[in-house]
Amino acid sequence: MKLEKKYGLLTAICLVVGTVIGSGVFYKAQDILNKTEGNLTLGILAWIIGGLVMIACACTFGVLATKYEKVNGVVDYAEVMVGKKYAYFMGWFVAIIYIPSISSVLSWVSARYFGELFGWSLTSTNVMVLGGLFMILSYALNALAPKIAGKFQVSATFIKLVPIILIAVVGTVYGLVKTIVSYEVTQVLVDGELVNVVVKTGSTQMQILIENFKHVGGSGAKLLLGSVVMTAFAYEGWIIATSINAELKNSKRNLPLALFFGSLIIVVLYIAYYIGVAGGATIDVLQTGGAPYAFKQIFGDVFGTILTVFVVISCLGTLNGLMLSVTRGLYALASRNLGPRPDVFKQIDEKTNMPHNSAIIGLIVSMAWYVFFYGSVVTGIAGAPTWFGKFSFDSSELPLVTTYAMYCPIFVMMIVKKRKEFGVFKGIILPIFAIISCAFMTFAAIYSHEWACLYYFIIFVILMGIGGLFFLLNKKNEKYDTVKEEIEHQLNV
Repeated sequence: MKLEKKYGLLTAICLVVGTVIGSGVFYKAQDILNKTEGNLTLGILAWIIGGLVMIACACTFGVLATKYEKVNGVVDYAEVMVGKKYAYFMGWFVAIIYIPSISSVLSWVSARYFGELFGWSLTSTNVMVLGGLFMILSYALNALAPKIAGKFQVSATFIKLVPIILIAVVGTVYGLVKTIVSYEVTQVLVDGELVNVVVKTGSTQMQILIENFKHVGGSGAKLLLGSVVMTAFAYEGWIIATSINAELKNSKRNLPLALFFGSLIIVVLYIAYYIGVAGGATIDVLQTGGAPYAFKQIFGDVFGTILTVFVVISCLGTLNGLMLSVTRGLYALASRNLGPRPDVFKQIDEKTNMPHNSAIIGLIVSMAWYVFFYGSVVTGIAGAPTWFGKFSFDSSELPLVTTYAMYCPIFVMMIVKKRKEFGVFKGIILPIFAIISCAFMTFAAIYSHEWACLYYFIIFVILMGIGGLFFLLNKKNEKYDTVKEEIEHQLNV
């Protein structure tokens, strides 16, 4: 039994936009402001660089999408370009580390903004329990009613654009006209003596924003690299759209279009939102309170609360898109007779047309990552000791940056194998630009996270090693099946 073609171009674009936009632009905006020490211009520059990296990779995968269509896009491309073994480890990484770790973060972020409506602390038990509940409900929606999940994805995508567009427009206009008054003490010569005089000055927030460009050089470069890595979480998710290419109508045409236009929409909206926030709210409010407090400062308490509700729906829409991929994680491997018990995880329910066995494991792994994120990052926010000691790395960033490093072999082999078929621009220039972008993002992560990268790498090796054991077992079973078929053939003869 095969997955049906049930999604159109609009759903694919909404999946790209919906799984990317949802929490990162709100959640990471506050972190980036703190990282850049309140320099909004450095933050905007980080959003631009991160957006270019995303577009470069998305467009390169879009070229591959015009030629290949199977079950799970990125795994398919890894298999065609690099080989079956590399594709397996890419699929294992996506199923066990990448998607579950993002889903766990989104579950907590959704609960965090919901808790803002009731004054809950970021580290409260209420937020932690609610985050787990959101994850389970999202899983149930995708596993039991995938068509409803698809409709919710489209609806949530349009709803989540409301606060972003409003902030982008209103905040920018507000910042252009609002004057910030400051006082400077200067000395003037009066009757031969220097006298201190208080001088009143004023400038708009946008003028201050432009003035900040002078801080980009020097120490600003280090702050910029760390900020670019933070944008990885906000921009991540577009690759998830490739997981439904086997269920996408006319996928060879629609998937590349969805990746390109979806990515472009995201970058434009993020930059516009960030500029709007820069103009509409003070830096102190943004650094300490984040998006909900910024909304209230610009629009007032009532309307600001309404926009916070929209942000919660936005986060849940992103979580829904991620769970769409979580449910298919092990199925993508099992469909190739790889991974643990392929005969079990490639089964598809006749009523829902969903791989339920794969979905259940995806939920369990995501819950494990949820506990890790809470103990590694959320406890640190509260200033309490982290649960995992030196191994308490930020799972909202390092696993995501790993994907960029793992894309590089695919892009390299794309140049080697397909440069003549795709032409100079699509087969050489575009992949080279993607490789440079991925290498830059990897370097920025190592430079900014330092020793945390080593402890993350240890866990990465352990989990990938477990996947390697299953791969060897698959090979052993494959040889056994081959010998069994030969013996049966000889007996029949």
